[in-house]
Amino acid sequence: MTLMNSTTTFLGPTQLQYLSAQYPIYYAHRVELFDGVPDHYLALAVPVIAYWVLSSFFHLLDISTFKWLDNYRIHDSEEVKSRNLVSRTDVLIAVIFQHVVQTVIGYWWMEEKSTGPQVDHITNMLQLAPAFARLVTLILGEESGQQLLAERGADGLYTLYWWAIPLAKFFFGMFFIDTWQYFLHRAMHMNPWLYKQFHSWHHRLYVPYAFGALYNHPVEGFLLDTAGAGIAEWLGQLSTREAMLLFCISTLKTVDDHCGYRLPWDPLQLASPNNADYHDIHHQVIGIKSNFSQPFFIHWDTILGTRMTRKDIEERRAKQKAKTQ
Repeated sequence: MTLMNSTTTFLGPTQLQYLSAQYPIYYAHRVELFDGVPDHYLALAVPVIAYWVLSSFFHLLDISTFKWLDNYRIHDSEEVKSRNLVSRTDVLIAVIFQHVVQTVIGYWWMEEKSTGPQVDHITNMLQLAPAFARLVTLILGEESGQQLLAERGADGLYTLYWWAIPLAKFFFGMFFIDTWQYFLHRAMHMNPWLYKQFHSWHHRLYVPYAFGALYNHPVEGFLLDTAGAGIAEWLGQLSTREAMLLFCISTLKTVDDHCGYRLPWDPLQLASPNNADYHDIHHQVIGIKSNFSQPFFIHWDTILGTRMTRKDIEERRAKQKAKTQ
């Protein structure tokens, strides 16, 4: 049986009707998510809004007098004031400037793409169907594969198109951002000139706090954050809404990693060991050549031997104390 016959066998009129009528729960069948705001403009606004909403929440915690929060603060308020080498006003100005730069560059970069009902999903699935049929028959064999395609082929194609491929693209974007930031971040620590000229700005915050997450030299802000996210979107061939989600989550994660709290109920801290406590170690003198990974995972630190934990710090200090004695 030819490949085309394999495809048309499991995609008859009933299956095509099923595919055209079913949308996943996350999908909005609208040209614009918000009326009057094109999606590619919304994609520029969402990470900025996410940044200030979450950092404002943590700032309210910082200035609150809730005693129960003391159990979760990594550093006390006096330590933030005494050890940081830059004022909150200067941090605020630098972050606003980075947001302006990334928005202007994004306005030039983000192209208007078809969204919602403008996308012909049925045609896209039909184009995907031959490769899907070939893969099924290759794995299961001709007879078993044809039987499965006839019984559940439409379901499989639906799952592949609406779930497997978008998730793969999204995780590729996460992996690329992590890779881009790890090696560039590490280079800025290992090269004295790069550190002095650019990255030392960020480390004026020995004790991080949420809205200082993007306190960077403008050159570093462009290379590390803006360029990395843009290239991830381009290489991963993300749709506008997929890019919007990736930019939003990476922004929330970056803010959360600098929030200064170990919160047992924080979903962003539960999702990954690369959390506020992990990144706080990097901001301390003892860990400044460790924990370069950001914002999602810690695999590069683990693979390349640059991971440091609180236990590692305790053991190192114990050895230094024993050596001194």
